[in-house]
Amino acid sequence: MVAKIWKKLLFVILIVACLFNIVNKLVHKASLEQELQSSAEYIQQQQLEDGTN
Repeated sequence: MVAKIWKKLLFVILIVACLFNIVNKLVHKASLEQELQSSAEYIQQQQLEDGTN
């Protein structure tokens, strides 16, 4: 009896944690423009380092 209650309680906690994680990722998602800008800056920095070495 107690095992069933714990199982249901932990299942609900797991579902809430998963939903919280998904919502958190959607809210804090970086825009495509920011991702492209940071990628371009990284590539330029790598090319400069390769050119100086």
